[in-house]
Amino acid sequence: MEHPFAPPAPPAPADPVDLIDPRTGRARGSLTPARAEQVAEAVGLARLGAMLWRAYTPRERERRLDALADLIEEHLAEYVALERAGTGKPEAEATGEVREVADLFRFYAGAARAGTAPAAGRYLAGHESWVRWEPIGVVGAIVPWNYPLLMAAWRCAPALAAGNAVVVKPAETTPDSVVLLAEHAARALGDRVLTALPGDRETGRLLVASDVDMIAFTGSALAGADIAARAGHRRVSLELGGNSPVLVLPDAPDHTWAALATACTYNAGQSCAAPARVITLTENHEQAVAALTAALAERQSGRDFGPLNNPDQAARYDRLVAASAAERSIAAPGRADGLWRPARLLADLPADDPAVQEEVFGPLLTVQHAEDLEAALALANDVPQALAASVWTRDLSAALDLTARLDAGETWVNCHLAQTAELPHSGRGTSGHGTDLSTLALQEYQRPKTVTVRL
Repeated sequence: MEHPFAPPAPPAPADPVDLIDPRTGRARGSLTPARAEQVAEAVGLARLGAMLWRAYTPRERERRLDALADLIEEHLAEYVALERAGTGKPEAEATGEVREVADLFRFYAGAARAGTAPAAGRYLAGHESWVRWEPIGVVGAIVPWNYPLLMAAWRCAPALAAGNAVVVKPAETTPDSVVLLAEHAARALGDRVLTALPGDRETGRLLVASDVDMIAFTGSALAGADIAARAGHRRVSLELGGNSPVLVLPDAPDHTWAALATACTYNAGQSCAAPARVITLTENHEQAVAALTAALAERQSGRDFGPLNNPDQAARYDRLVAASAAERSIAAPGRADGLWRPARLLADLPADDPAVQEEVFGPLLTVQHAEDLEAALALANDVPQALAASVWTRDLSAALDLTARLDAGETWVNCHLAQTAELPHSGRGTSGHGTDLSTLALQEYQRPKTVTVRL
Protein backbone atom coordinates (compact mmCIF):
# COMPACT_ATOMS: atom_id res chain seq x y z
CA MET A 1 0.00 0.00 0.00
CA GLU A 2 1.31 3.45 -0.92
CA HIS A 3 2.17 5.67 2.05
CA PRO A 4 -0.41 8.51 2.27
CA PHE A 5 2.33 11.15 2.62
CA ALA A 6 4.64 9.81 -0.07
CA PRO A 7 5.58 12.35 -2.75
CA PRO A 8 3.80 11.87 -6.05
CA ALA A 9 5.56 9.68 -8.53
CA PRO A 10 7.43 11.61 -11.24
CA PRO A 11 5.58 11.71 -14.55
CA ALA A 12 6.51 8.93 -16.92
CA PRO A 13 8.70 9.97 -19.83
CA ALA A 14 7.09 10.22 -23.24
CA ASP A 15 7.25 7.17 -25.47
CA PRO A 16 9.83 7.33 -28.25
CA VAL A 17 8.50 8.06 -31.72
CA ASP A 18 10.06 6.98 -34.99
CA LEU A 19 11.57 9.53 -37.32
CA ILE A 20 10.61 8.70 -40.89
CA ASP A 21 12.42 9.49 -44.13
CA PRO A 22 9.57 10.77 -46.33
CA ARG A 23 11.39 9.66 -49.47
CA THR A 24 11.26 6.00 -48.49
CA GLY A 25 8.75 5.74 -45.64
CA ARG A 26 11.39 3.94 -43.58
CA ALA A 27 12.46 4.81 -40.04
CA ARG A 28 15.73 6.75 -39.83
CA GLY A 29 15.93 7.06 -36.05
CA SER A 30 13.77 7.89 -33.07
CA LEU A 31 12.91 10.81 -30.83
CA THR A 32 11.82 10.92 -27.19
CA PRO A 33 9.73 14.10 -26.87
CA ALA A 34 10.62 16.49 -24.06
CA ARG A 35 8.15 16.73 -21.19
CA ALA A 36 7.60 19.15 -18.32
CA GLU A 37 10.89 18.49 -16.50
CA GLN A 38 13.01 18.89 -19.63
CA VAL A 39 11.08 21.98 -20.73
CA ALA A 40 11.48 23.67 -17.35
CA GLU A 41 15.18 22.85 -17.29
CA ALA A 42 15.73 24.23 -20.80
CA VAL A 43 13.89 27.47 -20.05
CA GLY A 44 15.66 27.90 -16.70
CA LEU A 45 19.07 27.52 -18.30
CA ALA A 46 18.05 29.89 -21.09
CA ARG A 47 17.20 32.46 -18.43
CA LEU A 48 20.84 32.30 -17.30
CA GLY A 49 22.03 32.45 -20.88
CA ALA A 50 19.87 35.53 -21.54
CA MET A 51 21.54 37.43 -18.70
CA LEU A 52 24.97 36.82 -20.19
CA TRP A 53 23.96 37.33 -23.82
CA ARG A 54 22.19 40.66 -23.33
CA ALA A 55 25.26 42.01 -21.51
CA TYR A 56 27.35 41.77 -24.68
CA THR A 57 27.75 44.89 -26.76
CA PRO A 58 26.18 44.83 -30.23
CA ARG A 59 29.69 44.53 -31.66
CA GLU A 60 30.35 41.39 -29.63
CA ARG A 61 27.00 39.86 -30.57
CA GLU A 62 27.80 40.59 -34.21
CA ARG A 63 31.15 38.81 -33.93
CA ARG A 64 29.57 35.74 -32.38
CA LEU A 65 26.64 35.56 -34.81
CA ASP A 66 29.14 35.79 -37.67
CA ALA A 67 31.02 32.89 -36.10
CA LEU A 68 27.81 30.85 -36.08
CA ALA A 69 27.30 31.63 -39.77
CA ASP A 70 30.87 30.41 -40.37
CA LEU A 71 30.08 27.11 -38.68
CA ILE A 72 26.94 26.65 -40.75
CA GLU A 73 28.92 27.17 -43.95
CA GLU A 74 31.75 24.90 -42.79
CA HIS A 75 29.26 22.11 -42.07
CA LEU A 76 27.10 22.75 -45.13
CA ALA A 77 27.09 19.13 -46.30
CA GLU A 78 26.04 17.87 -42.87
CA TYR A 79 23.17 20.36 -42.63
CA VAL A 80 22.02 19.48 -46.15
CA ALA A 81 22.02 15.76 -45.34
CA LEU A 82 19.97 16.32 -42.18
CA GLU A 83 17.48 18.57 -43.97
CA ARG A 84 17.03 16.03 -46.75
CA ALA A 85 16.57 13.15 -44.34
CA GLY A 86 13.72 14.93 -42.56
CA THR A 87 12.02 16.62 -45.49
CA GLY A 88 12.94 14.70 -48.63
CA LYS A 89 14.01 17.91 -50.38
CA PRO A 90 16.18 17.64 -53.49
CA GLU A 91 19.82 18.42 -52.81
CA ALA A 92 19.76 21.72 -54.71
CA GLU A 93 16.78 22.99 -52.68
CA ALA A 94 18.30 21.99 -49.35
CA THR A 95 21.71 23.44 -50.24
CA GLY A 96 20.22 26.78 -51.24
CA GLU A 97 18.21 26.98 -48.04
CA VAL A 98 21.18 26.21 -45.78
CA ARG A 99 23.20 28.92 -47.55
CA GLU A 100 20.29 31.29 -46.95
CA VAL A 101 20.35 30.42 -43.24
CA ALA A 102 24.01 31.43 -43.01
CA ASP A 103 23.19 34.66 -44.85
CA LEU A 104 20.37 35.41 -42.40
CA PHE A 105 22.66 35.14 -39.40
CA ARG A 106 25.18 37.41 -41.13
CA PHE A 107 22.45 39.93 -41.96
CA TYR A 108 21.20 40.08 -38.38
CA ALA A 109 24.75 40.17 -37.06
CA GLY A 110 25.10 43.54 -38.76
CA ALA A 111 21.57 44.59 -37.87
CA ALA A 112 22.43 44.07 -34.20
CA ARG A 113 24.85 46.98 -34.47
CA ALA A 114 22.53 49.20 -36.49
CA GLY A 115 19.75 48.75 -33.94
CA THR A 116 16.53 50.73 -33.95
CA ALA A 117 16.87 54.48 -34.15
CA PRO A 118 15.66 55.88 -30.79
CA ALA A 119 13.62 59.01 -30.31
CA ALA A 120 15.73 61.59 -28.46
CA GLY A 121 15.27 65.23 -27.65
CA ARG A 122 13.66 67.80 -25.39
CA TYR A 123 9.98 66.99 -25.67
CA LEU A 124 9.23 68.57 -22.28
CA ALA A 125 10.60 71.92 -21.18
CA GLY A 126 13.61 71.40 -18.93
CA HIS A 127 13.80 67.67 -19.64
CA GLU A 128 15.82 65.45 -21.98
CA SER A 129 14.22 62.18 -23.13
CA TRP A 130 15.23 59.15 -25.15
CA VAL A 131 14.08 55.61 -25.84
CA ARG A 132 16.03 52.46 -25.08
CA TRP A 133 15.21 49.28 -27.01
CA GLU A 134 15.71 46.30 -24.72
CA PRO A 135 15.52 42.54 -25.29
CA ILE A 136 12.41 40.80 -24.04
CA GLY A 137 14.28 37.96 -22.32
CA VAL A 138 13.71 34.32 -23.24
CA VAL A 139 11.87 33.60 -26.48
CA GLY A 140 10.11 30.27 -26.99
CA ALA A 141 10.15 29.59 -30.74
CA ILE A 142 8.05 26.82 -32.31
CA VAL A 143 8.86 26.13 -35.95
CA PRO A 144 7.32 23.85 -38.61
CA TRP A 145 8.53 20.94 -40.72
CA ASN A 146 8.36 22.49 -44.19
CA TYR A 147 11.58 24.52 -43.73
CA PRO A 148 13.05 23.17 -40.48
CA LEU A 149 16.33 25.08 -40.46
CA LEU A 150 15.23 28.13 -42.42
CA MET A 151 12.15 28.84 -40.31
CA ALA A 152 14.25 28.39 -37.18
CA ALA A 153 16.66 30.99 -38.54
CA TRP A 154 13.82 33.38 -39.40
CA ARG A 155 12.86 33.30 -35.72
CA CYS A 156 16.19 32.83 -33.97
CA ALA A 157 18.46 35.21 -35.90
CA PRO A 158 16.55 38.46 -35.15
CA ALA A 159 15.70 37.34 -31.61
CA LEU A 160 19.37 36.67 -30.87
CA ALA A 161 20.52 39.86 -32.57
CA ALA A 162 18.11 41.80 -30.35
CA GLY A 163 19.78 40.31 -27.26
CA ASN A 164 17.39 37.49 -26.31
CA ALA A 165 18.04 33.85 -25.53
CA VAL A 166 15.94 31.37 -27.51
CA VAL A 167 14.50 27.93 -26.77
CA VAL A 168 13.43 26.54 -30.14
CA LYS A 169 11.15 23.53 -30.57
CA PRO A 170 11.44 22.00 -34.03
CA ALA A 171 8.62 19.98 -35.55
CA GLU A 172 8.31 16.39 -34.38
CA THR A 173 9.25 15.01 -37.79
CA THR A 174 12.26 17.28 -38.48
CA PRO A 175 14.39 17.94 -35.38
CA ASP A 176 17.76 17.03 -36.90
CA SER A 177 19.16 20.25 -38.36
CA VAL A 178 17.90 22.43 -35.48
CA VAL A 179 19.68 20.20 -32.97
CA LEU A 180 22.91 20.68 -34.92
CA LEU A 181 22.31 24.43 -35.06
CA ALA A 182 22.01 24.54 -31.26
CA GLU A 183 25.27 22.60 -30.91
CA HIS A 184 27.05 25.09 -33.14
CA ALA A 185 25.39 28.01 -31.34
CA ALA A 186 26.83 26.76 -28.04
CA ARG A 187 30.31 26.98 -29.60
CA ALA A 188 29.82 30.35 -31.29
CA LEU A 189 27.46 32.25 -28.98
CA GLY A 190 27.98 30.62 -25.60
CA ASP A 191 26.12 28.04 -23.56
CA ARG A 192 22.35 28.27 -23.16
CA VAL A 193 21.89 31.18 -25.59
CA LEU A 194 20.16 28.99 -28.19
CA THR A 195 18.65 25.71 -27.00
CA ALA A 196 16.94 23.05 -29.11
CA LEU A 197 13.98 21.28 -27.49
CA PRO A 198 12.92 18.37 -29.72
CA GLY A 199 9.45 17.07 -29.10
CA ASP A 200 5.85 16.72 -30.20
CA ARG A 201 2.76 18.91 -29.89
CA GLU A 202 2.60 18.33 -26.14
CA THR A 203 6.18 19.61 -25.88
CA GLY A 204 5.07 22.75 -27.69
CA ARG A 205 2.14 23.23 -25.31
CA LEU A 206 4.46 22.83 -22.36
CA LEU A 207 6.87 25.40 -23.80
CA VAL A 208 4.02 27.89 -24.24
CA ALA A 209 2.96 27.29 -20.63
CA SER A 210 6.51 27.68 -19.33
CA ASP A 211 8.32 30.75 -18.02
CA VAL A 212 9.23 32.16 -21.44
CA ASP A 213 8.72 35.88 -22.00
CA MET A 214 7.50 35.61 -25.59
CA ILE A 215 6.25 32.96 -28.01
CA ALA A 216 7.17 33.05 -31.70
CA PHE A 217 5.16 30.50 -33.66
CA THR A 218 5.06 29.47 -37.30
CA GLY A 219 2.39 26.92 -38.20
CA SER A 220 -1.32 26.41 -38.71
CA ALA A 221 -4.01 28.99 -37.98
CA LEU A 222 -5.76 26.62 -35.56
CA ALA A 223 -2.61 26.03 -33.52
CA GLY A 224 -1.77 29.73 -33.60
CA ALA A 225 -5.15 30.68 -32.16
CA ASP A 226 -4.65 28.14 -29.37
CA ILE A 227 -1.21 29.54 -28.59
CA ALA A 228 -2.49 33.10 -28.51
CA ALA A 229 -5.20 32.05 -26.03
CA ARG A 230 -2.67 30.30 -23.80
CA ALA A 231 -0.07 33.07 -23.94
CA GLY A 232 -2.02 35.44 -21.71
CA HIS A 233 -0.32 38.83 -21.46
CA ARG A 234 2.92 37.72 -23.06
CA ARG A 235 3.90 38.87 -26.52
CA VAL A 236 3.12 36.49 -29.38
CA SER A 237 4.40 36.61 -32.95
CA LEU A 238 2.39 34.41 -35.33
CA GLU A 239 2.98 33.38 -38.96
CA LEU A 240 0.06 31.09 -39.72
CA GLY A 241 0.19 30.17 -43.36
CA GLY A 242 -1.38 31.49 -46.50
CA ASN A 243 -3.45 30.75 -49.56
CA SER A 244 -1.91 33.05 -52.13
CA PRO A 245 -3.98 34.46 -54.99
CA VAL A 246 -2.31 34.86 -58.37
CA LEU A 247 -3.95 37.38 -60.71
CA VAL A 248 -3.03 36.53 -64.31
CA LEU A 249 -4.15 39.17 -66.80
CA PRO A 250 -4.51 38.56 -70.55
CA ASP A 251 -1.21 40.37 -71.26
CA ALA A 252 0.81 38.26 -68.80
CA PRO A 253 4.46 37.91 -69.87
CA ASP A 254 5.64 34.75 -71.59
CA HIS A 255 7.58 33.47 -68.55
CA THR A 256 4.43 33.44 -66.36
CA TRP A 257 3.54 29.77 -66.77
CA ALA A 258 6.97 28.25 -66.15
CA ALA A 259 7.57 30.61 -63.20
CA LEU A 260 4.27 29.67 -61.56
CA ALA A 261 4.86 25.95 -62.12
CA THR A 262 8.30 26.22 -60.52
CA ALA A 263 7.06 28.26 -57.55
CA CYS A 264 4.04 25.99 -57.04
CA THR A 265 6.17 22.85 -56.86
CA TYR A 266 9.15 24.23 -54.95
CA ASN A 267 9.37 22.22 -51.70
CA ALA A 268 6.44 20.17 -53.08
CA GLY A 269 4.24 23.22 -52.65
CA GLN A 270 4.72 23.13 -48.88
CA SER A 271 5.38 26.85 -48.59
CA CYS A 272 3.09 29.30 -46.82
CA ALA A 273 3.59 31.92 -49.54
CA ALA A 274 3.44 29.52 -52.51
CA PRO A 275 1.16 30.44 -55.42
CA ALA A 276 -2.11 28.62 -54.85
CA ARG A 277 -5.16 30.24 -56.48
CA VAL A 278 -4.73 31.37 -60.08
CA ILE A 279 -7.44 33.85 -61.07
CA THR A 280 -7.81 34.81 -64.72
CA LEU A 281 -10.27 36.84 -66.73
CA THR A 282 -12.76 34.92 -68.84
CA GLU A 283 -10.97 35.94 -72.05
CA ASN A 284 -7.65 34.31 -71.10
CA HIS A 285 -8.96 31.45 -68.95
CA GLU A 286 -8.56 28.59 -71.44
CA GLN A 287 -5.14 29.84 -72.48
CA ALA A 288 -4.06 29.87 -68.84
CA VAL A 289 -5.36 26.34 -68.17
CA ALA A 290 -3.56 24.97 -71.23
CA ALA A 291 -0.31 26.83 -70.55
CA LEU A 292 -0.22 25.88 -66.86
CA THR A 293 -1.00 22.25 -67.66
CA ALA A 294 1.97 22.17 -70.05
CA ALA A 295 4.25 23.95 -67.59
CA LEU A 296 3.34 21.67 -64.68
CA ALA A 297 4.06 18.63 -66.86
CA GLU A 298 7.69 19.80 -66.91
CA ARG A 299 7.90 19.64 -63.09
CA GLN A 300 7.88 16.00 -62.04
CA SER A 301 7.70 14.68 -58.50
CA GLY A 302 10.65 12.40 -57.81
CA ARG A 303 12.82 14.33 -60.24
CA ASP A 304 12.25 18.06 -59.75
CA PHE A 305 10.72 18.17 -56.27
CA GLY A 306 10.34 15.99 -53.21
CA PRO A 307 7.51 14.23 -51.36
CA LEU A 308 5.03 15.56 -48.86
CA ASN A 309 6.48 15.52 -45.38
CA ASN A 310 4.33 13.09 -43.41
CA PRO A 311 1.28 10.81 -43.64
CA ASP A 312 -1.04 13.36 -41.99
CA GLN A 313 -0.18 15.98 -44.58
CA ALA A 314 -0.55 13.50 -47.45
CA ALA A 315 -3.98 12.45 -46.15
CA ARG A 316 -5.05 16.08 -45.84
CA TYR A 317 -3.91 16.83 -49.38
CA ASP A 318 -5.77 13.80 -50.73
CA ARG A 319 -8.92 14.79 -48.84
CA LEU A 320 -8.97 18.30 -50.28
CA VAL A 321 -8.37 17.06 -53.82
CA ALA A 322 -11.10 14.42 -53.49
CA ALA A 323 -13.59 16.89 -52.02
CA SER A 324 -13.08 19.48 -54.73
CA ALA A 325 -15.93 20.20 -57.14
CA ALA A 326 -13.50 21.24 -59.88
CA GLU A 327 -14.76 20.42 -63.36
CA ARG A 328 -11.23 19.51 -64.45
CA SER A 329 -8.52 17.77 -62.39
CA ILE A 330 -5.29 17.30 -64.32
CA ALA A 331 -2.30 15.49 -62.79
CA ALA A 332 1.18 15.96 -64.24
CA PRO A 333 3.58 13.03 -64.70
CA GLY A 334 5.58 12.01 -61.65
CA ARG A 335 5.69 9.73 -58.64
CA ALA A 336 2.43 9.17 -56.78
CA ASP A 337 3.39 6.36 -54.38
CA GLY A 338 3.99 6.70 -50.65
CA LEU A 339 4.17 10.39 -49.72
CA TRP A 340 4.92 11.51 -53.28
CA ARG A 341 2.28 13.55 -55.09
CA PRO A 342 2.54 14.84 -58.66
CA ALA A 343 1.78 18.42 -59.59
CA ARG A 344 -1.93 18.91 -60.17
CA LEU A 345 -4.23 21.56 -61.62
CA LEU A 346 -7.87 21.97 -60.59
CA ALA A 347 -9.84 24.17 -62.97
CA ASP A 348 -13.32 25.72 -62.89
CA LEU A 349 -14.09 25.60 -59.18
CA PRO A 350 -16.81 27.35 -57.18
CA ALA A 351 -15.62 30.14 -54.89
CA ASP A 352 -16.47 28.10 -51.80
CA ASP A 353 -14.60 24.98 -52.92
CA PRO A 354 -12.45 23.51 -50.12
CA ALA A 355 -9.39 23.57 -52.39
CA VAL A 356 -9.94 27.32 -52.76
CA GLN A 357 -10.85 28.25 -49.20
CA GLU A 358 -8.28 26.07 -47.39
CA GLU A 359 -4.51 26.12 -47.65
CA VAL A 360 -3.79 22.92 -49.57
CA PHE A 361 -0.02 22.97 -48.86
CA GLY A 362 0.98 20.75 -51.75
CA PRO A 363 1.97 20.88 -55.45
CA LEU A 364 -1.39 22.11 -56.65
CA LEU A 365 -2.84 25.12 -58.46
CA THR A 366 -6.52 25.99 -58.66
CA VAL A 367 -7.66 28.08 -61.63
CA GLN A 368 -10.75 30.29 -61.47
CA HIS A 369 -11.94 33.03 -63.82
CA ALA A 370 -13.81 36.32 -63.46
CA GLU A 371 -15.59 38.64 -65.87
CA ASP A 372 -13.49 41.71 -65.05
CA LEU A 373 -10.70 42.98 -62.80
CA GLU A 374 -13.08 44.00 -60.00
CA ALA A 375 -14.55 40.52 -59.86
CA ALA A 376 -11.07 38.97 -60.02
CA LEU A 377 -9.92 41.15 -57.12
CA ALA A 378 -12.98 40.13 -55.12
CA LEU A 379 -12.12 36.44 -55.65
CA ALA A 380 -8.52 37.09 -54.63
CA ASN A 381 -9.57 38.68 -51.34
CA ASP A 382 -12.37 36.19 -50.65
CA VAL A 383 -10.46 33.89 -48.28
CA PRO A 384 -9.57 34.36 -44.60
CA GLN A 385 -5.80 34.07 -45.18
CA ALA A 386 -3.86 37.15 -46.28
CA LEU A 387 -0.15 36.41 -46.46
CA ALA A 388 1.08 36.81 -50.04
CA ALA A 389 -0.15 37.44 -53.60
CA SER A 390 1.16 38.10 -57.09
CA VAL A 391 0.05 39.90 -60.26
CA TRP A 392 1.15 38.97 -63.78
CA THR A 393 0.81 41.60 -66.51
CA ARG A 394 2.91 43.78 -68.81
CA ASP A 395 0.95 46.84 -67.65
CA LEU A 396 2.94 48.16 -64.70
CA SER A 397 0.35 50.77 -63.80
CA ALA A 398 -2.41 48.15 -63.56
CA ALA A 399 -0.11 45.85 -61.59
CA LEU A 400 0.75 48.47 -58.99
CA ASP A 401 -2.91 49.41 -58.58
CA LEU A 402 -3.80 45.76 -57.96
CA THR A 403 -0.98 45.19 -55.47
CA ALA A 404 -2.27 48.16 -53.49
CA ARG A 405 -5.76 46.64 -53.37
CA LEU A 406 -4.80 43.05 -52.63
CA ASP A 407 -5.19 42.09 -48.98
CA ALA A 408 -1.76 40.56 -48.41
CA GLY A 409 1.36 41.28 -46.39
CA GLU A 410 3.69 40.62 -49.32
CA THR A 411 2.98 41.07 -53.03
CA TRP A 412 4.94 40.42 -56.22
CA VAL A 413 4.62 41.53 -59.84
CA ASN A 414 5.64 39.05 -62.56
CA CYS A 415 7.42 36.88 -60.00
CA HIS A 416 6.54 34.85 -56.91
CA LEU A 417 8.50 33.73 -53.83
CA ALA A 418 11.19 36.32 -54.50
CA GLN A 419 12.42 37.03 -50.96
CA THR A 420 15.54 38.35 -49.28
CA ALA A 421 16.63 39.12 -45.73
CA GLU A 422 16.30 42.86 -46.28
CA LEU A 423 12.55 42.78 -47.05
CA PRO A 424 9.82 42.14 -44.43
CA HIS A 425 7.42 39.20 -44.58
CA SER A 426 4.19 39.49 -42.60
CA GLY A 427 0.61 38.31 -42.59
CA ARG A 428 -2.88 39.61 -42.05
CA GLY A 429 -6.19 37.99 -41.15
CA THR A 430 -5.86 34.33 -40.20
CA SER A 431 -2.33 34.39 -41.60
CA GLY A 432 -1.30 35.89 -38.28
CA HIS A 433 0.55 39.02 -37.26
CA GLY A 434 4.09 40.07 -36.71
CA THR A 435 7.07 40.51 -39.00
CA ASP A 436 9.75 38.13 -40.17
CA LEU A 437 12.88 39.25 -42.03
CA SER A 438 14.30 42.77 -42.42
CA THR A 439 15.41 45.09 -39.62
CA LEU A 440 11.73 45.48 -38.71
CA ALA A 441 11.85 41.96 -37.24
CA LEU A 442 14.20 43.21 -34.53
CA GLN A 443 11.29 45.08 -32.95
CA GLU A 444 9.36 41.81 -32.68
CA TYR A 445 11.89 40.78 -30.05
CA GLN A 446 12.49 44.10 -28.28
CA ARG A 447 10.50 46.44 -26.08
CA PRO A 448 10.96 50.20 -25.71
CA LYS A 449 11.78 51.96 -22.47
CA THR A 450 11.45 55.73 -22.25
CA VAL A 451 14.00 57.54 -20.12
CA THR A 452 13.34 61.19 -19.15
CA VAL A 453 15.82 63.29 -17.17
CA ARG A 454 15.06 66.61 -15.55
CA LEU A 455 17.82 69.06 -16.39
